[in-house]
Amino acid sequence: MTARLIAFEGGEGSGKSTQAARLAERLGARLTREPGGTPLGEKIRSVVLDPSSGAVDPRSEALLMAAARAQHVAEVIEPALARGETVVTDRYIGSSLAYQGHGHGLSVEELVQLSHWATDGRPADLSVLLTVPAEVAEERMRRPSDRMERLGKKFHRRVNDGFVALAAENPGHWLVVDGVGSIDEVAARVNAAYDAWAAAQ
Repeated sequence: MTARLIAFEGGEGSGKSTQAARLAERLGARLTREPGGTPLGEKIRSVVLDPSSGAVDPRSEALLMAAARAQHVAEVIEPALARGETVVTDRYIGSSLAYQGHGHGLSVEELVQLSHWATDGRPADLSVLLTVPAEVAEERMRRPSDRMERLGKKFHRRVNDGFVALAAENPGHWLVVDGVGSIDEVAARVNAAYDAWAAAQ
């Protein structure tokens, strides 16, 4: 199997972490996450998500995410791909564009440039977007725990709309999968969509 970088994207409560793990297991791929995946990335994750960090400026947030991503690519993603391993990551560039761009109102074009620089030009080969209605997402995270989850309904609505817009702009790169249903039902949809995409490559 050709080594690929597959990113799972989606808003809070979309189920992407669960489905990323399921597909990684099925493919025998390396599973990782952002922010995180490295010792430095996990420290950045704790800062970004900790409510005690207070109001983090959107530009600061974007730079922290980019720093974690740069380390992630250098330490985990590129070495794994070089060994011929497929990598499945729970969040990648799409999340920066949706959260810091569409959510916080930063320039998506500038975030694309920042992410390109941080990753040394390493895009995901495929992004899988899990979508769920707002009421489903809210039910799944009835007790918001981290700073990002606490940013409010309007913010998360902009994020979700941003993901949909990103996918619509580049349909060849994105698979949009309905995230409503049981874990097995959603996994079956992900597998079917991924298999059709892989067969076309």
